[in-house]
Amino acid sequence: MLAEIIAVGSEMLTPHRQDTNSLYLTAGLNDLGVTVAFKTIVGDNRDHLVSAILIALSRADIVLLSGGLGPTADDLTRECCAQALKLPLQRSEALLQALLQRFSARNMPMPPNNARQADVIAGATILPNPNGSAPGQWLDLAFNGHRKLVALLPGPPRELKPIFDTECKPRLAAALPQNHLARRMLRMALIPESQVDARTAPIYQQFPDVETTILAGHAEIQLHFLCVKPTIAEAEARVEAVADAVAREMGDDIFSLNGESLEEVVLLMLGVRHRTLAIAESCTGGWLGERLTAVPNSSRVFLGGAIAYSDRSKTALADVPCYLIDEHGAVSDAVARALAEGIRRRTGSSLALSITGSAGPTAPRGPDASKPVGLVYIALTDGEDTQVKELHLTGDRDRIRLWATQHALELLRRYLQ
Repeated sequence: MLAEIIAVGSEMLTPHRQDTNSLYLTAGLNDLGVTVAFKTIVGDNRDHLVSAILIALSRADIVLLSGGLGPTADDLTRECCAQALKLPLQRSEALLQALLQRFSARNMPMPPNNARQADVIAGATILPNPNGSAPGQWLDLAFNGHRKLVALLPGPPRELKPIFDTECKPRLAAALPQNHLARRMLRMALIPESQVDARTAPIYQQFPDVETTILAGHAEIQLHFLCVKPTIAEAEARVEAVADAVAREMGDDIFSLNGESLEEVVLLMLGVRHRTLAIAESCTGGWLGERLTAVPNSSRVFLGGAIAYSDRSKTALADVPCYLIDEHGAVSDAVARALAEGIRRRTGSSLALSITGSAGPTAPRGPDASKPVGLVYIALTDGEDTQVKELHLTGDRDRIRLWATQHALELLRRYLQ
């Protein structure tokens, strides 16, 4: 069974609003073993909306619409869905009276246009909305000889979510064949997408019943495996099989077999090995620390550190000798090494990471003036040995800083592994 979600509202075609309802609906449909094949955003335009509904009915078994059920002239979902289905709208006296009572309870006269919210598509079941004035509607009908399940849901998330959970999901579960969905996600850092696909495609292509998606971004590659089967055991067995085969091929390049973030994995490894961590950041300005402290209970192993941005702060906070900065520049192997070793001594941590570099967009000044934007040094020390990694990163300032933190965490992960 395939589903399509249609988000209705011109505001979601601007840079200022996002369709978040479809994420919630997708998760709920997946819980029922339903794959969402299409998502559409359509503005408040009658012709466009009728066309989008007809297209959805032609290619999906389940069509969920969110938004466009309000009282104003641009709330067109009821009318357009009725037009696409060639069904009349009928005004519900019970809904109309409920609307009148709602306004009366607030000592307000009901504007005439609110009566539109009592219009119901012929044959639809009304889905009560305890949190708003726009009820949902449910249709289970034949369209061009095929069974279609259609739901009209209000746009505000606080109204949509309870209606979907209490009214739609039970109806979908009763109408659908028994299916279960299983997922696995593998994550890899600092490896090209093309290389991952070249090595893994011959493996996952042997599992045609498992849907495989490769996502690249944020300095990592994610491999998503999804399978729908009559039982959860069958579905899980298939995703486990393909994930295990891919894991054998990619080996240590995989930092997570179950979707954990790189910072979660690193913190877990520190805890298992009874190690603590401190950091000294220059060009990343606290980004590495933010990633680590975003994980609950990170204080068990992460002691803290310093944002040593200026040359003076590198000396004051991490004991970096002034002569090192004068001789080598702040963006250097020597200063990265001294930052890591100094912050480890200051905090008494087992391990320490440091990052120093030029994130741009303009070239650095002083002793580093001849060094290119994107030159970054990362150091890791355990008190006995210090590793330094030189990076030549590309992109804008945010990309360089993000990749620098990813390189630092991956260097630590491989050390702990």
